Amino acid sequence: MKPISLTNRRPLLLALLLLAIAWMLAQCVGSDTKADTAIAGYAGDAACASCHQDLFQSHRQTAHHLTSMPASDKNVLGSFLADSNTFQYPSGHQVRMEIRDGKPFQVAYLKGKEQEVRRMDIVIGSGAKGQSFLAWNRRSLYQLPITYFSAAHTWSNSPGFPPFPDFGRVITSRCMECHSGYAQVVTAPGVEPEKFDRSKILYGVGCERCHGPAAEHVAFHQQNPEAKTAQHIINTAHLSRQQSLDACALCHGGRLQKTTASFSFVAGGRLGDHFVVDSTPPDPQTIDVHGNQYGLMRASKCFIKSNTLTCNSCHNSHQNERGNTLLFSQRCMSCHQPQSAQFCTFTGMPKAQLKANCIDCHMPLQSSKAIAVFLPGKTTATAASIRSHWVSLPKQTVFRNAPNRF
Repeated sequence: MKPISLTNRRPLLLALLLLAIAWMLAQCVGSDTKADTAIAGYAGDAACASCHQDLFQSHRQTAHHLTSMPASDKNVLGSFLADSNTFQYPSGHQVRMEIRDGKPFQVAYLKGKEQEVRRMDIVIGSGAKGQSFLAWNRRSLYQLPITYFSAAHTWSNSPGFPPFPDFGRVITSRCMECHSGYAQVVTAPGVEPEKFDRSKILYGVGCERCHGPAAEHVAFHQQNPEAKTAQHIINTAHLSRQQSLDACALCHGGRLQKTTASFSFVAGGRLGDHFVVDSTPPDPQTIDVHGNQYGLMRASKCFIKSNTLTCNSCHNSHQNERGNTLLFSQRCMSCHQPQSAQFCTFTGMPKAQLKANCIDCHMPLQSSKAIAVFLPGKTTATAASIRSHWVSLPKQTVFRNAPNRF
């Protein structure tokens, strides 16, 4: 056979090169450009609005709903103005928050020279304590080095980050499991960094986190408007105590080691089927107030002695009740009425005053070691104050001899 000359090979090589380029582009863009953005089983919060308008509107004000969203200059709380958009590191590095082409960016500089630039693609956090920001790199997500710290109304380094601009912290599907309703992973288990389908993310923790994927429910009731009994949906009122607790512990139960893929757990299921669950009695002295409210609550005597107390006994997840100590104290009164033996034994205040605010004494604000940031010009970390969920007697002297009525 006559050998193929280099000239004859050129069309073949060109075709192979074009195929290789097309394949690489497909890997970069992947399913993100697909027109079909439907997520199997999920309907999205907006689908709930037509039948549940009041609940839909009130939930939109909650920290759950606001815990993630696409970033824009309008929903990033920090300032982009030239006199307040810079975080200075002791190393001499700077990160400036800038608007370029109408989009928010974090830009690292050293001696005035641009070193690295990343767009703020996703806002993480409701803003009550702060906001962190994620950036896409192809289909993987990375946390940006600068966070907005609400207590000081300023930019800070992101919690746990080194004292220089670090753009390499990978965001996993487990992170997204607690800050979004759903995020579809497109890589095989164990492949790192994980890649996501950008078109298949439900931002915020919405209705379907507690009530389960609702596409079938919505379709049924659209086709059967006369049906009065809800079908193909989880009614949380019918969950057992442990099922209710598991639904909250998914994200408020501390660091959990997963045994199945993220987003496998659905409300109504057993957390232990998807995570390694520690059933030993928790030590509240070793638990940080951020992220493991369930563990702190489990250590509380009022929880231990109750057969019915759950997170929902005190929290209405459809309402923004943050900071309403009177409302939460009234819920305590369902078990701790002033005329009962379970009421506070402190005599230094009138009962009416104690009844109006038992929260600040028995569930005080505490500094979180997990959310501690360095503010501009500071060499010591500033911690966020978070409400403790360990319901206990105060440590003040006046309470030392008081019987524990909890």
